[in-house]
Amino acid sequence: MNPALPAHAVVIGGGTMGADVAVVLARGGLHVTVVERAAAQSERAAQRIGRELAALGRPHSPRLVASLEQVEWSGVGLVVECIVEQLDAKQQLFAELVRRAPPDALLTSNSSGLPISQIAQGLPTQARMFGLHFFMPAHLVPLVEVVMGPASDEAGAQRLMATMRRCASVPVLVRKDRPGFLANRLQHALAREAFALLDDGVASAEDIDAAVRFGFGFRFLAAGPVLQREHAGLDIHCAAAATIYPSLCNDSQPARVLREQVAAGRVGMKAGAGFTDWPDERRDAERARYDRLLRAGLDLLRDELPPLPSSPASPP
Repeated sequence: MNPALPAHAVVIGGGTMGADVAVVLARGGLHVTVVERAAAQSERAAQRIGRELAALGRPHSPRLVASLEQVEWSGVGLVVECIVEQLDAKQQLFAELVRRAPPDALLTSNSSGLPISQIAQGLPTQARMFGLHFFMPAHLVPLVEVVMGPASDEAGAQRLMATMRRCASVPVLVRKDRPGFLANRLQHALAREAFALLDDGVASAEDIDAAVRFGFGFRFLAAGPVLQREHAGLDIHCAAAATIYPSLCNDSQPARVLREQVAAGRVGMKAGAGFTDWPDERRDAERARYDRLLRAGLDLLRDELPPLPSSPASPP
C-alpha cells in the first residue's frame, strides 16, 4: 500500500451503515477495527461484514471491539464515525479522539447533514477533520463525499480522496461545508418538486417515480445533469429553464403530503407503511430487488469505477 495512505482504519458504530463502511475499507486492503458496544448489534455487523467480504473473495473480516479502550490506536490512520445523528454525541466522541487517535490520523464523520465545522468546533484537530459521507448501502453505492470545513487541510482531503479510490469508491470533493453537502442538496431539490407535484395532484407517486426511473433518471447512469445537457445542447436547456424555472416549487418547508405521512407515523419500510404498505414479505422482496438492480448497475459501470486492489487484506 502507498505509505501515504492509511493502513489501519477504525469505524465507530456497528449499525448497518457502519458495517457497510467497514466492508468498503476492508475491500481496499485496510485493516479495520469496528467499535460497537451493543453485543447483538456487533454480532449482526460481524455476520454482514463477513458475508459481503466473502462474496468479494476477501474472507478476512475486521476486528470488532466493544469500546474505544480496546482499539490498538498506534498505527491508526483513519477514523470514520458512524454513530447516532446527534451533534452533542458526535462532539463528545471527537473530543475523546483528540486524546486517543495518533496525531496524523484523519478524523471523519459519516453524518448526512451535520456540518463537520460544527462537530469540530473548538477542537485542536479541526485541520484533519472531514465529512466522509457514504450513501446506503455504502458497499454498493460507489459515491462518497469528502467534505471540507473552513479549517480542513487540503493535503488531508487529497489523502482521503486517494484512500477512497483505493477502496473502489468514487469520491467527490466538497469544498464548502453547506447543509446537505453536494449530493443531498441535489436529491432534495428533486424531492421537493416531486412532493409538490403530489400536493398539486399533478401525478401519482407511482408515476412520479416512473418518470424519474425510466426517463431522465435512466440517463443519469450514463451522464450527470451537467454532461447530459452537453449532449442535448446548453442552448436548449437554457431556453427551457427560462420557461420552467419560474413555476418550480421553492417552498421553505416540506410538502403537505410528506408532513401528513410523517405525522401519521407512516415513515416508510421501517414502520411497515409509507405511501405504500410494507408487510415483512413485501419489504424483504423490495429490498432484494433494490440491491439486485444496484449490483447490476455496478456491473454496467465497472470500467468507469476505480479497480479493487489485487491482493486482499490479511490480519495484522
